[in-house]
Amino acid sequence: MIIIGVICLLLGVALLALFWNYLRLWFQAYVSNVPMNPFSLVGMSLRQVNPKTIVDAKIRAMQAGVGTDPTTGITTRRLEAHYLAGGNVPRVILAIIAAHRADIDLDFDRAAAIDLAGRDVLDAVQTSVNPKVIDCPDPANSPKTTLSAVAKNGVELKIRARVTVRTNLAQLIGGATEETIIARVGEGIITAIGSAADHLEVMENPDRISKAVLERGLDAHTAFEIVSIDIADIDIGEQIGARLQADQAEADTRKARALAEQRRADAIAHEQEMKAQVAANRAQVVLAEAEVPRAMAEAFRQGNLQAANAGANGAP
Repeated sequence: MIIIGVICLLLGVALLALFWNYLRLWFQAYVSNVPMNPFSLVGMSLRQVNPKTIVDAKIRAMQAGVGTDPTTGITTRRLEAHYLAGGNVPRVILAIIAAHRADIDLDFDRAAAIDLAGRDVLDAVQTSVNPKVIDCPDPANSPKTTLSAVAKNGVELKIRARVTVRTNLAQLIGGATEETIIARVGEGIITAIGSAADHLEVMENPDRISKAVLERGLDAHTAFEIVSIDIADIDIGEQIGARLQADQAEADTRKARALAEQRRADAIAHEQEMKAQVAANRAQVVLAEAEVPRAMAEAFRQGNLQAANAGANGAP
């Protein structure tokens, strides 16, 4: 009997050591007013789910007062499913808590979908609460530090803008990223300056550019909502119009020189053709003169030249 008692004691100690972590997690959930079945903790381990991650997530949600609905809220089954899908359960819970504190409508399903889509859901909520500023152009992704645009009078303006954006959670999945916002804002600024009659108008009222760009609805189908566009710096660049006119004048001069050279070459060619024609005519004259002695000799042989001379002297 003593041996059996010792064996039972050892088995009890082994089982207690084996399930100590589960009992500790269950007790932690119990004192945090989170209902949890201790056997479900064992099942989580068998399903390759970290029980501590799930318990901590439920405790945080319960203490923050979010996802308390037993069917549509933050349930154990939903947390396990998101964990097994490769999601980041702690950041999803923190994002839901932050959205709840900021009075932003964000439920667990949307937060989980954003997380599984590869977006940082917590950063998205924080950006929605605290808008961030984007430089246009972005010096980290572009070798240029300013945008170059030319007004109608031909004066170049170099502009640096700062765009304040906040996350649009409704379009975060599938919406365009910051690069699209920067590209659209840059295009809008260049278009607004290009439509200005004089660069002084832009220098006097830079806010007109911001208003014109905002009216274009550049944040459509993007993951952000543009709060404001501020012109941080404006510098005058080159006289593009004057330089283009000078280049055009130089091109016209070169064209005129080329046409004159062509006419001179045509005249020289025509002169050479005339000289060749004169030489050909002279050659024909020489050939004709060479035929005269031959004709006279032939006349002597045939007696035609003597008869012709007698007739000329009056002989019968």
